[in-house]
Order: sequence, then C-alpha cells, then structure tokens
Amino acid sequence: MESQFLEARPLLRRLLAARLGSVEEAEDALQDLWLRVAALDNAEIVQPIPFFCRMATNLATDRRIAATRRGSRDGAWEEVQPQSDEYADPERIVGARDELARAHALIAAMPDRMREAFTLFRFEEQPQRVIAERMGVTISAVEKLLRRAYHYLQENREGGGADRSVRCRQHGEGSRGA
Repeated sequence: MESQFLEARPLLRRLLAARLGSVEEAEDALQDLWLRVAALDNAEIVQPIPFFCRMATNLATDRRIAATRRGSRDGAWEEVQPQSDEYADPERIVGARDELARAHALIAAMPDRMREAFTLFRFEEQPQRVIAERMGVTISAVEKLLRRAYHYLQENREGGGADRSVRCRQHGEGSRGA
C-alpha cells in the first residue's frame, strides 16, 4: 500500500492543491491522507489510485467545510469584539467614577424610606410585595416611594441637584400651581 501511495503522491498533491487552492494546504492534507491510508492496516484495495483520489477529494471537501465554518465563527467573534474606541480611556474611567460617586451621593441623600425601598428594589432585587412586608406598608406605598425615588434621581442628575430646584423656583418654572 505504501509503494502505491508514493506512486500516486504527485497526482494526489496536484489534486489537493487544485481543490484547496494552496500548495502548502495540499501538503498538510497529503500528510493527513497518508495517516489515514497507513491506518488501513494493509487492506486489500483493488484499485488503489482511484481510492486514494476519492479519499483526497473527501479530505479536501472536509477541509473546505471546516475552513468555512472557522471563517464564519471567527467573523462572528470579531463582530462582537469591542473596537479600540470602545475601550475606556483614562478620561472616560475618571468620568464614570465621578458619575458613580454622584449617583451614590444622590441615593445617600434620599429620605430614609425612599432610599430603603429603592435600594431593596434596585440593588437587592426584592419584589415590591416583599419590600412592602418588610417596611410594613402597602404595595401601593412602595410603588409611590419608587416613583418618587426615580423622579428624585432624574431631577437631581440632570441639572446639578438642589441648585437646579432653586433656579427653577426663582424663574417660576418649578411651581406646582402654574
């Protein structure tokens, strides 16, 4: 079998190079093909050259399919990877830390019951029913506390906190009767 394979090797190399589009890829495939042929344990093959050609064609097809899958997988992986402009630079890191510190300060400045309801709901992920039982209030009261907490955060986050409410009152924007 070995002598027949060595006799067919130039033909198989050309066939693999044509199917795979690369001489280097053909050499790798030819090595794989030799390992498969050697594993046949001296089986009696009536027409070895066509048999080797069929094995080479199947191997080339398997390699093309694997390369296509690998390309699709790698392409999909590349698409979800962050681009260089998406990585946090030092300025963005400092800005994010400042924003986080402001958020913590706003939450800490909330009235106690509002802060407790908000913290239990948003950070400890407790259901409103559990919060109501824990605080000794109704679910409706918890909903109101959460609504006021979100409103408080929104109002104070956008325009500078208490300074904004003072400015609004001075210009008549914040009066409820208007």
